[in-house]
Formats: sequence, C-alpha cells, structure tokens
Amino acid sequence: MKLIVIIPAYNEEKTIGTVIKSIPNKINGITKLEIIVVDDGSKDRTPEIARKSGALVVSHSTNKGVGAAFQTGIDKAIELKADIILNMDADGQFNPLDIPKLIQPIIAGTADMVTASRFKDKNLVPIMPLHKKIGNRLFSNLTSFLVGQKFYDTQCGFRAYSKKAALNLNLFGKFTYTQEAFIDLASKDIKIVEIPLKIRGVREFGKSKVANNVFKYGFRALDIMIKTVRDYKPLEFFGGIGFSVFSIGFVFGLFVFAHWLRTGATSPYTSMIPIGAVFLILGFLMMFLALIADMNSRIRRNQERILYELKRNGK
Repeated sequence: MKLIVIIPAYNEEKTIGTVIKSIPNKINGITKLEIIVVDDGSKDRTPEIARKSGALVVSHSTNKGVGAAFQTGIDKAIELKADIILNMDADGQFNPLDIPKLIQPIIAGTADMVTASRFKDKNLVPIMPLHKKIGNRLFSNLTSFLVGQKFYDTQCGFRAYSKKAALNLNLFGKFTYTQEAFIDLASKDIKIVEIPLKIRGVREFGKSKVANNVFKYGFRALDIMIKTVRDYKPLEFFGGIGFSVFSIGFVFGLFVFAHWLRTGATSPYTSMIPIGAVFLILGFLMMFLALIADMNSRIRRNQERILYELKRNGK
C-alpha cells in the first residue's frame, strides 16, 4: 500500500525539517511512502527546507488557511494514487513515530478515518491552557451530537484517511477543516475511530496559526460547523428553526384564545394576535423551506456520488 503524508505549513522553518526527517521510512503494510508539504504562502525558508529534507512541495501564492492547505494536500495525494493519506502538523506537536499506530486500523480494514485523540485516555491528556481544554470539550461534544457518535477530540489534526474517505471528502472551510471533516464523512457512513496518543499540548516554537485567538477560532469554527449542518442536514436545520418559530406563534395564539374563553374578550392581549400570526406564518414558511432544501440535498448527494466516481477513476 502507498502512504502519503501531507504536512500543511506556514512559516515553520524551525521545525519542518525535523518533522520530515523523523517520519519512519519503513512501516509494516506500507510498500511506498511519500511526503507532501503544502506551503501556505510562507514568508520564510519553509519550502526550501522542506525540499532539501526530501519532501514534495506544493505552494500557495498567498496564505489561504489551514483548511485550504489541507484540501490541496488531499487533492495532490489522490492525484499521486495514495492508498492511505496521513495529515500531520508542521510544528512538531505530533510524534511521527506514532504514524504506524494511526494507520493500522486502515491497513486492517476496520476504519476509513483514524484520528489521534488527546483526551480519550485520561492518562495521556496533555498540559494546555484551561480555555483550550474547555473549547476542545465543547466542540467535541457538539460535533458528537451532530454526527450521533461519541468523540473525545475532534480538533486534533493528526489523522489518517483511507482512499475511500479521501475521495468522499468535500470541504468548504478555508480557516479549518477538523470538525467539518467529521460531519462530512459521518454523513456518508464512513467508519471513524479515535486512537489515544500522547501529544504535546503547547508548541515549542511560534504560535498556532489556527487557535492562537480562542474566541476568533471558536466563532469561525462554529460558523463552518453551522454551514456544514445546514448543507448536510437541511431538513433538521431549517425544520428545527421553523418548528420553534411556529411553536412560539402557537403559544401566543393559545394564550389569547384561553383568555377569550375565560373573559369573552381579547383585551388587554389583543396585540398578541398579529404577533402570534407573524410567528405562525414565518414558522410555516421555514418548514416549507426545509422540505425544499431537503430536496436539493438529495440532488447534492447524487452529485457527490458522481464526483466520487470521477475522482476514483482519475477523471
């Protein structure tokens, strides 16, 4: 089997060479190994050092974000006929010697996406700022709720994908991809498993390009997650909003009606009648929109099946 390791990198000249050289040359079950560094518009010597260290470098002319760099790496790995694609960061937080553990379930055919987990095993939880631990737990719980499967760490970028999983990936977030990949692949019944691994909680060099501002990261990641749920579960998304709005209107109307039965008049709650009517109409329209969006979602799923076959056949 052919393994391709993709490493998105932005201004990581201090660590990129060490990371590349630390990747094991021989792995059981792997007959060929290649390394792709996606240079996301670095202004330092990252691409130069990566090439000298033996990696194939694919460069963005500008900094597009880790999500875009990840997608570029996936596309290039598919083009190079990878059987397994492993993504890892360029900052040295992940131990390349753990690669065999991460890809083993894919080699064994028991999973199509394998992600490292920093929190599944309490004995391996890394030292990190409290606000990051809280943020990780919140996003992991939210992602678990959305996909209907319990995950402990949906933010870790140390992951392996089978060819099937990589071909099924359709991502739109440029800022990050971690939660979106879970939701996207889980909606397509791709088998996802977590492997508890010891991972450094604090960077040795520089600052995180994604999570250095926890509030900015939270809002942007949440925006991507909401849009992903909207696209993949439109009936639940728009239908849930519509039903909630309709219910508010119904409660308004029921309250006024109950008052009228007791007193024979709507005063002093007459103004609640048009307000309730507006909520009822808006709720009904939202639920109708949910049905239309669900129809479009079926068309999208068919288009993604066609795209999967085109990618699989190299067209």
